[in-house]
Amino acid sequence: MSSDILEGIFKDVFREQEVIKIKVERRKGRREVTIIEGIDPKIFDLKELVSILKTRLACGGTAKNGRIELQGDHRYKVRDILQEMGFSPSNIMVE
Repeated sequence: MSSDILEGIFKDVFREQEVIKIKVERRKGRREVTIIEGIDPKIFDLKELVSILKTRLACGGTAKNGRIELQGDHRYKVRDILQEMGFSPSNIMVE
């Protein structure tokens, strides 16, 4: 087996084991920020993932300190997108 195939298999296994927490924080000025925590930055490219989410949700955002921050309240849309990407629905917790 080539290393690309093995890497894909391992990513699928880790994708199913990740426990992801999605929550909303209020910032000053009553702004809401969706926080996504629990995705291992060593296994998944958070910058690539945040780019996909920003495009799909038409919002701003960043990846820093091992978590993703998106402008606005997108908890349930993010959950649906992560499920489409192969993350296990039982391991995605929306607060």
